[in-house]
Amino acid sequence: MSEILAVFSTVRWQDVVDILINSYILFRVYVVFQGTNAFRVLVGITSLWIFREVAASIGLILTSWAVTGITTAAAIIIIVVFRNEIRTALQARNLRAFLWGAPAQEQTAPIESITETIYQMGKKRIGALVVFPGKEDISEVVHGGIAWNGTVSQEMLLSIFWPKNPVHDGAIIVTGNRVAEVGVLLPLSQRQDLPSFYGTRHRAAAGLAERTDALVVAVSEERGRVTVAKDSWIKPIGQAEELQQILKKHYNLMDGAPLHQRRRERLKHSIAAVLSLLIMTGIWLGFTRGQDKIVALNIPIEYVNRPGNFEILEASVDEVRVQLFGSSALINSLKPGQVQVRVDLKKSVEGSNVFPISQENINVPPGVFLNKVQPSTIEVTLDVPATKELPIQIDWVGRLPENLVLTRSEVTPATVKVIGGRKILDRVSTLYTTPIRLDSLTRSGTLSTGMVLTPPSLKLASGSPDRVTIVYTLEDRMNDQSSP
Repeated sequence: MSEILAVFSTVRWQDVVDILINSYILFRVYVVFQGTNAFRVLVGITSLWIFREVAASIGLILTSWAVTGITTAAAIIIIVVFRNEIRTALQARNLRAFLWGAPAQEQTAPIESITETIYQMGKKRIGALVVFPGKEDISEVVHGGIAWNGTVSQEMLLSIFWPKNPVHDGAIIVTGNRVAEVGVLLPLSQRQDLPSFYGTRHRAAAGLAERTDALVVAVSEERGRVTVAKDSWIKPIGQAEELQQILKKHYNLMDGAPLHQRRRERLKHSIAAVLSLLIMTGIWLGFTRGQDKIVALNIPIEYVNRPGNFEILEASVDEVRVQLFGSSALINSLKPGQVQVRVDLKKSVEGSNVFPISQENINVPPGVFLNKVQPSTIEVTLDVPATKELPIQIDWVGRLPENLVLTRSEVTPATVKVIGGRKILDRVSTLYTTPIRLDSLTRSGTLSTGMVLTPPSLKLASGSPDRVTIVYTLEDRMNDQSSP
């Protein structure tokens, strides 16, 4: 339980937004494509992907590789095979309907008028075949139709299937409240379990229902019986009221549906929303906790809460090397300043202080973890600042030429004020100039040079020059000669 809490404690607000957006996209895919063959194939591909992740997690390398290939091929196939179905599902009259509302329904067919006409044709022994498409596109399954685009009415249906009409043997396609096509040829079912008295109309009705989500109504010319085919079932319907209920269910007329049916639909959508959130959370965990990457960075040390009466005189290191690990996406997105090393000086004392460098001192973005830090401790010297005036001494190095002698040297200014730690200043009595080589001097003159502040924590006080002037005098060396 603690490990789970540790994982979720590193979640960024960007991760929450990322999960919610993709969860909603997945939920909308369900709402738009539910009930279609394309959706069933999508579920199959998702199952294959989950199986691949499980296989990879337990080390089934060959199985994981094979399922990856199948999933990739299936994703391409679904785009090619169901392109018309996808296009139909994505059609929306406005952006709001596509992003929020339920898929737009076309104007519903006049169900009462159609059912009444169908049963009239049954009584008159007029054969008929009426197709009510669902969400799936049937244009690639049927063929031979003649565009009609007439408003559905009792008179129109009777005239189309009138025995002397040239198109009466074909099917009609009812889209919304219009007859879209007449004289349409449907694929015949090859099932062997259909009753022997079913003729071509019934086999055509069963054939289209097997291949698509369309509902097909067939009227027998010999018996006058009304038969309905949907999915894998085909059965006679004796009453017009029963056919009306079947058509209303096919068109998903929720306004006229019983209250329990509307509740069931809302419950189904709620479950789909929760599952979408859980699936996307699992995918996020898989991506962010998998494919870990390690990176090493040099981070400068930042000191905080330094007591006002102390100054940092020196530190053992100026930066530390941290080794971080996390998902490749998070590691690659690291920017300067997102990783910080801070040392709290609140409890420090005068003199030398040793501070450990651990997870508490290092700030990293959520989802990125500390693996190693070097060094693990740093030493910081603190002292009370003070000012002291120190004399300046020339740092002569080397030797003068043998024929010369240094008779006089003078430094201007003779003293400077420096600022540093009180304890350090107590041990310092003199400042030296930068080294001046005697072997480079050939005659008297003037030099300008800097000063060496030792230790480096010392600083020149405001108003003190950072360079001094040296005036020196050289004379010829006199050799004493003795008489014999």
